[in-house]
Amino acid sequence: MPFVEKLLMLAMAAQVLLAFVLVLWLGRERVPRVMRGEIAMADIAVERTAYPLRARLLSNSFDNQFQLPVLFLVGALLALHLGAVGWVEAILAWVFVFLRYLHAGIHVTTNNVGQRFAAYSGGLAVLALFWLWLVTRIVMS
Repeated sequence: MPFVEKLLMLAMAAQVLLAFVLVLWLGRERVPRVMRGEIAMADIAVERTAYPLRARLLSNSFDNQFQLPVLFLVGALLALHLGAVGWVEAILAWVFVFLRYLHAGIHVTTNNVGQRFAAYSGGLAVLALFWLWLVTRIVMS
């Protein structure tokens, strides 16, 4: 397997790792509170407002991993399947993943909406470039 394909796969793995880290952290925030009886099951059956802020931020950040990252993973899989992986795809993939980590970090710490929006928008722009470049390479080949 060519090195650039490995780089793309590692970027995909790093994105998946982020989702796993967030869901494990979320579980550490939620489960003990429910087990100790601090939060009633009935209060969380439909919505998350009964959870403290940190748990809600983690939950929202975890949910965000199934929005833009899904489009990234589909594009990366398509690139791998079609053998359309080059340095541009690998670099854009890593920039996207970096921005996703930055977005998640902001989300679960300061939750500064302006900074979070900038990281999200940057990731969206990089993802759009990734897809534009990928489709152009596929169509032109």
